[in-house]
Amino acid sequence: MRRKLLHQGLFVVFVLLIWQIVYKWKLFPTLMFPSLADIGQAFFDGFVKEELGQMVMYSLSLLLRGFIIGMSLAFLLSGLSIMNKVFGDIYSMLVSMCDLIPGVALIPLAILWMGIGEETIILIVVHSIIWPMSRSIMDGFSSVPKLYKEVGRNIGLNQFSILLGIYFPAAFAHVLSGIKVGWARAWRGLISAEMIFGTTSSGAGIGWFIFMKRTNVDIAGVFAALLVIVAIGIVVEYVVFRFVEKHTIRKWGIGK
Repeated sequence: MRRKLLHQGLFVVFVLLIWQIVYKWKLFPTLMFPSLADIGQAFFDGFVKEELGQMVMYSLSLLLRGFIIGMSLAFLLSGLSIMNKVFGDIYSMLVSMCDLIPGVALIPLAILWMGIGEETIILIVVHSIIWPMSRSIMDGFSSVPKLYKEVGRNIGLNQFSILLGIYFPAAFAHVLSGIKVGWARAWRGLISAEMIFGTTSSGAGIGWFIFMKRTNVDIAGVFAALLVIVAIGIVVEYVVFRFVEKHTIRKWGIGK
């Protein structure tokens, strides 16, 4: 683990050095390729002099609401697909169809249906997570040996108990993988939606911050916002998901 972190740290330092060298040699226009110092200053100003912190928290609040709704629907519908074969055949087709539609492509329809507001962004987030997560869950369910199900029936478990007590634990590695993919897609869909139609009546998110910085040709500010997005992703991946993995699939002996 330490060696892995060392390799990753050295790579980051190498990239930063290359970045600064490219800036010093003026290989690209300074306006389009800011220095690390300019990006750092924009990062500081964004939180201290502007409202980047509030925008990040607003975006995360929308993401959390949409994520909970999308994840709940994915669990519910994927579970029903296992309990009922007819529903499973239909839902599998829906997942294959809807998973191909980018969330951004739904924004015009969502605006016409629901207007410009939080509900539209949450709809895009739900769409971004429910299909890839459902696909992973159903793939996980299909990989569970039939013997497990037969054992559950022999000890008197009903369909619901088999689903919660056998399918979900046995397929949890796939479930967690689906949550990861859904999280990443939901985050991208959220920011894309915010960049397209900007603010809502309740506030503005980090996507709107990026849009305004781009409009004002503040490229350092754009990179500062991208650093925030990357930092949030790293925290979720290396803290939240690693914690869940450690106390579930690794503890149960079904992961590396």
